[in-house]
Amino acid sequence: MYFDSLGAALAMDGHGAFVWSAYLITMLVLAMILLAPRRRRQRALRQLAGELKRQQGSPTAVKEGS
Repeated sequence: MYFDSLGAALAMDGHGAFVWSAYLITMLVLAMILLAPRRRRQRALRQLAGELKRQQGSPTAVKEGS
């Protein structure tokens, strides 16, 4: 193994802070990329449900088939 201990692996000869922060930032960006479509879909569904509710509750709304 390259490092003698876990502490040495985390420190990486003084470069550990940069390496581990790069990994953390990468994981955060990937999580945001994966979660963004789900959040957009939920927001769109809420907006559509609100529009539907407003149309059904409005007396001046034109209903199809009438």
